Amino acid sequence: MSATLETRRELTAADRCDACGAQAYVRVVMESGLDLLFCGHHARAKEEALRAVAAEWDDQTDRLS
Repeated sequence: MSATLETRRELTAADRCDACGAQAYVRVVMESGLDLLFCGHHARAKEEALRAVAAEWDDQTDRLS
């Protein structure tokens, strides 16, 4: 059984964007359980396509402000 967002950990500086290597602030969990990590920029750029296939969308970009 996969963890829910409530039990998932906060992303840290060690978590890097799969697209560019910057710090990740968005975790996308696929139905398969695979986690994809994105910086705010790439998460916004890919959001429409990813939300259509994601099981969970964990957006922590509020920590940027």
